[in-house]
Amino acid sequence: MPVTSDRAFFADLGDRWLERGRKRLQSADLTPHAEIFGVVEEMADGIARISGLPDVRLNEQLRFEGGETGLALTLDADSISAVLLDDAVRIEAGMRVSGTGEVVRVPVGEGLLGRVVDPLGRPLDDGPPIAETDTLPVERPAPAIIERDLVSSPVETGVLVVDALFALGRGQRELIIGDRATGKTSVALDAIINQKHSDMVCVYVAVGQRASAIDRAIEAVRTHGAPERCIFVVASAAEASGLQWLAPFAGFTMAEYFRDKGQHALIVIDDLTRHAATHRELALLTREPPGREAYPGDIFYLHARLLERAARLSPELGGGSLTALPIAETDAGNLSAYIPTNLISITDGQIVLDSRLFAANQRPAVDVGLSVSRVGGKAQKRALRQVSGRIRLDYAQFLELEMFTRLGGVSDPRFKATLTRGERIRAVLAQTRFSPMRQADQVALLAALNAGVLDAIEPEAIAALRPRIGSVLDASADDLVAAIEDNEKLDDAALERLVDLVRSLTGTGHG
Repeated sequence: MPVTSDRAFFADLGDRWLERGRKRLQSADLTPHAEIFGVVEEMADGIARISGLPDVRLNEQLRFEGGETGLALTLDADSISAVLLDDAVRIEAGMRVSGTGEVVRVPVGEGLLGRVVDPLGRPLDDGPPIAETDTLPVERPAPAIIERDLVSSPVETGVLVVDALFALGRGQRELIIGDRATGKTSVALDAIINQKHSDMVCVYVAVGQRASAIDRAIEAVRTHGAPERCIFVVASAAEASGLQWLAPFAGFTMAEYFRDKGQHALIVIDDLTRHAATHRELALLTREPPGREAYPGDIFYLHARLLERAARLSPELGGGSLTALPIAETDAGNLSAYIPTNLISITDGQIVLDSRLFAANQRPAVDVGLSVSRVGGKAQKRALRQVSGRIRLDYAQFLELEMFTRLGGVSDPRFKATLTRGERIRAVLAQTRFSPMRQADQVALLAALNAGVLDAIEPEAIAALRPRIGSVLDASADDLVAAIEDNEKLDDAALERLVDLVRSLTGTGHG
């Protein structure tokens, strides 16, 4: 009896297995499929030389046999040079490669806000997976001239020397340039932190930086700013060269999503000098002919097509804006080098930081003689424009006079007055990191400077005076604060009220 039941059981099991096999066979797709693939011929220094794939397009995303991705960087007659976007440890000669038919795309949307991601949109923090709503290509055309509008609204950085002398407008491209360790990133981070109470979304792109420096920058925004409205795109020096090359384009695409929705965005690229070095490295590895300073001939076009994407759109397209603050590094203050001259000619002005000013403890170390904003002055708020008109000229005269008086004393009272005022201007323009000033406080301080109120106090006392101005204005002149924020022009009586309020803080009285 047991033998019979076992036979029946196994016979039934076999029938069921046979039936499942028939169903699988019936549902199987037995039609022929054409598959086009290439083969890795050589792999070195993050560059894969691939044979085959005759239909691959420039900048097309490639997929390797183990799941790694790459970017078709150059197309030769008989091979493709692809830069790796993932770890190249497992890629070796003989592996299959297939084209995807797509350019590199990155996730965009609200789900990226507050996150730290790599240039492909993969999270680098400890948060949950990115809740992406859409993807867009990293290479997108810049808005046409007819699609742009005039730059007429200010970007308030909270840095007095920038807002007063080199004002930025929404849709502008302003280069921050200077030697290593002169505070370039600090100026850009101050601008991001000051958007804590504005409607701007900020994107910080780190290219080729040390991981410790990137961590400090992110922590500064988290401590002092509004990280929930920021996106951090990180491609550190330890990442693949392809990711470093891709990072600025990915950051722009993420920022453009908000611009195209009619919102306003600010993007900081830290920095394009390292990005240019990465492009030179990849170009030499893919055997492109070197040009000036060993950079390939397309380095200008590379950065021009990137920064042209910053713009303010016309009202018909929503009126959104994308403001770019690219950072570049110089050697020994040499602004005539290849990459600095390229970027200066592409952008709408530059904020130059000087190592000698930095060493003299003038922070931010902005060189007011070499810095310029070609657009944003038209977007500057009226009240700030009223009180900042003569400061740059007075400060330049002071610097020149100071140079001549280093060897001896000054007896002329007019020269003494110029030196006194210049020292106060220098103290007013000095500002500690992560302590942004709202525009009403800036207007009051500069109005007091113009009226000579600060001439009676020591320059060192101005630093202690600065943080007290805001509370006094809110308590005694909230109508003037609102008028300044509403971009109204102040009459003489209003300016005198501001001067009197600052004078009351100095304890000097009328005189």
